[in-house]
Amino acid sequence: MNPNTIPGLLNTYHGKVRDVYYIENELLVMLASDRISAFDVILPKPIPYKGQVLNQIAAYMLEATKDICPNWLISTPAPNVAIGKKCTPFKIEMVVRGNLVGHAWRTYQAGGRTLCGVTLPEGLKENDFFPNPIITPSTKASEGHDEDISKEAIIAEGLASVEDWAILEKYALELFARGKEIAAKRGLILVDTKYEFGKIGDTIYLMDEIHTPDSSRYFYADGFEARQASQEKQKQLSKEFVREWLIENNFMGKEGQTVPTMSEEWIQTISKRYIELYEQIIGEPFKPESKSEAETYQLIGNTLNSLGIK
Repeated sequence: MNPNTIPGLLNTYHGKVRDVYYIENELLVMLASDRISAFDVILPKPIPYKGQVLNQIAAYMLEATKDICPNWLISTPAPNVAIGKKCTPFKIEMVVRGNLVGHAWRTYQAGGRTLCGVTLPEGLKENDFFPNPIITPSTKASEGHDEDISKEAIIAEGLASVEDWAILEKYALELFARGKEIAAKRGLILVDTKYEFGKIGDTIYLMDEIHTPDSSRYFYADGFEARQASQEKQKQLSKEFVREWLIENNFMGKEGQTVPTMSEEWIQTISKRYIELYEQIIGEPFKPESKSEAETYQLIGNTLNSLGIK
């Protein structure tokens, strides 16, 4: 069985790390691959079990936050597959930051004190907590890099109405607070993350995946304050270590730069980090599941049949 035999298939989209199948009756099938991307580039080799890790963390988190806002997910019929409702997406990503890290820190270090129209307080050092979490949205670029954008520009450009923005802001901050709560129970700090939302009719839905290592950064809470005081590097669970490895090897996705060679040992290290995050967040041992493509598509077909798609 191949993707073209999926019942009710209308269209397909192959993203950097996910394959999406659009199905009749406003449904979609999302397949989380083992591909890994950084700096908007797909790295040459897949990471074992990454798709399963991302899919199962996302399903767990969507279930744990469904009292905050409606979400798109209906079923997860295979380890790396989710089936849910097709929404009309807002062309923005709601990036929420609890700490000064990554892109925000690079901006701050270079002297910037505003990010996406949000004023950053003086006197912070890398990894410090913001007084309150901030939202620094970006435009969802179909090609190339996502761009920072302010709330004012989002409304002015018609990417969201004033009313919709108020709901998006409320949902994003409440989801982040819940994500921090879940992380804290597991000895982690949810540092920053991004959410994508869409609409079905007039209702706003949470789409895609949430609180996974592809969309989020986590620090270990134990020893955080001591590491900050001595200006040591924080111990983190995210794919930032992949970005750092690329930077060390002179790759930041810029023209003329070449992706460094990924050794088998390095691929296994990345895979172990993803599994470590799963076990840390979910609080249970990871159970690797390998399904053949034929089995996966059979499970997708059976689920769609049960949803009335023949």
